[in-house]
Amino acid sequence: MADILTPALGESVSEATIAKWTKKVGDAVKKDEVLVELETDKVSLEVVAPADGTLAAINAGEGDTVVPGTVLGQVSEGGAAAASAPAAEAPAAAAAPAAAAGGASVDVAVPTMGESVAEGSVGNWLKKSGDTVAKDELLVEIETDKVAVEVSAPEAGVLTINVESGAAVTPGQVIATISASGAAAAAAPKAAAAPAPAAAPAASGAHLSPSVQRVVSENNLNPSSIAASGPKGNITKADAIAAIGAASAAPAPAAPSAPRELAPREERVKMTRLRQTIARRLKESQNTAAQLTTFNEVDMTNVMALRAQYKEQFEKAHGVKLGFMSFFTKAVVAALKEIPAINAEIDGTDIIYKNHYDIGIAVGTDKGLVVPVLRNAEDLSLAGIEKGIANLGKAARDGTLKMDDMQGGTFTITNGGTYGSLMSTPILNAPQSGILGMHNIVQRPMAVNGEVKIRPMMYLALSYDHRIVDGKEAVTFLVRIKQLLEDPQRALLDL
Repeated sequence: MADILTPALGESVSEATIAKWTKKVGDAVKKDEVLVELETDKVSLEVVAPADGTLAAINAGEGDTVVPGTVLGQVSEGGAAAASAPAAEAPAAAAAPAAAAGGASVDVAVPTMGESVAEGSVGNWLKKSGDTVAKDELLVEIETDKVAVEVSAPEAGVLTINVESGAAVTPGQVIATISASGAAAAAAPKAAAAPAPAAAPAASGAHLSPSVQRVVSENNLNPSSIAASGPKGNITKADAIAAIGAASAAPAPAAPSAPRELAPREERVKMTRLRQTIARRLKESQNTAAQLTTFNEVDMTNVMALRAQYKEQFEKAHGVKLGFMSFFTKAVVAALKEIPAINAEIDGTDIIYKNHYDIGIAVGTDKGLVVPVLRNAEDLSLAGIEKGIANLGKAARDGTLKMDDMQGGTFTITNGGTYGSLMSTPILNAPQSGILGMHNIVQRPMAVNGEVKIRPMMYLALSYDHRIVDGKEAVTFLVRIKQLLEDPQRALLDL
């Protein structure tokens, strides 16, 4: 018997939550096959099978909190897969359709979806079961929270679809088969998915993981009265937390009704995984940080004049256009050096100050907003910054960004001015403590040395985490950026 252990979770990460088991008790597994996915507040991790055999036990269910070294389950080595798992845990899967007589069958599997991407969703199939397909013909796209991956037919033949649109899949999973013979394979019966049974009260002897036991003990809950939804009737941490609310709340309302019917001029479209991730992370940021926004305005006259004077020479010399983002990035780095709290993050009861300046640049794409990171911006020239931003923007729009390109930023800049925004209050990109919002440049009358003059003005917005950044620091940060942009020579002289 081989134990499935929680791996080390990374620097400053002490616990993780079980997001999903990819196998059930009784399933045959292969060594290094992904069995369970863990989520931390920074990354997602995959735990693989330690040996070939059968998944003999699951000790921690989905939603449980675990620490490094926790035994998640066991694999019985070398044994054949159980003929059938307990009915409560392993509902029988529909049998894959057999290939037509005399013809071989080829699997259509989910390809690797990129580094650190463990799951995707099946998009709309371009063919139906029973259709004839040509080799390399596009069949379906797999959507992840970062990119879309195309799946083509490995051979010519007749298609039989095993996984319907919208289902979650993992790399290597077989989603269809192709009969290499000319005859159409018998269509697999489309068994309607049985509704998940309502969670039943857990037996008094149900296994409680340490995190669940802690919630039960601290809140004087009776385990036998908690509705259990985990494997083998175990209580998950989510079940225990839900029971706390049920114990103190009024009688539970009726079960939520089915999704409302659409009006004649409405349509329902499932959110993409990227959009779901954006929504989740932004709401988590709002719920966690004490967010506050402060504003200032900057006169862009001198920066615009400098850019107009040298933009042609700059492009000839460096092969990239001179934009405003490089000036803002330089100003941000200088201001962060003076106000280090805005370049820090909270970790529990500690503050981690960053002595490097990796600036996230928000990029809008057809599929949603992503924030790739410009590394070591303090070491880059204006040309280096412009080239870096151009490369990241192209990768974002092409869908070729890697997970590493979007992790580890210390501060973020977002430019709503490209779309005409006059003013906004940007949401923090957790766990960062600050984000600068740039806006549209508007010609406005301003008082200059006692005279009214028309100036190109831009509003700046700094959203910050008030838990570690004081108002004085936030205002000083914005004033410093204003000074550096209104008098660009200051940056050259390090003043």
